[in-house]
Amino acid sequence: MQYTKILVAATLFLSSALAAPLDVEARACAYTCGSVCYTSSAVSAAQAAGYKLYKAGDDANDYPHVYNNYEGFDFSVPKTYYEFPIMSSGNVYTGGSPGADRVIFNTNDQLAGVITHTGASGNNFVSC
Repeated sequence: MQYTKILVAATLFLSSALAAPLDVEARACAYTCGSVCYTSSAVSAAQAAGYKLYKAGDDANDYPHVYNNYEGFDFSVPKTYYEFPIMSSGNVYTGGSPGADRVIFNTNDQLAGVITHTGASGNNFVSC
């Protein structure tokens, strides 16, 4: 009887342990731009860096700058929107090539979305 309880407990533990990495991996991607997975903390870090520059009236290689939403995204936060690069390397953008991906935030530091040039035509964006 004791052996059965131990076996059942061990089976449940192993089942949950094996399932956990899949659950964590699925939650890790808050946004996927092309084949790049961005966690919510990476998005928050990029947004915070962009908003800090915006508030200071500063920029890094002309970012952040006004995002005009020519593509017509239906953001759930009010205008005016700003775009700031989010880097696939995991680093916060400080200048140089901005890559394809952007966080979009407004003047109230509200996240509007994450967009990318990857898969878009011309110089347009698509949603991540």
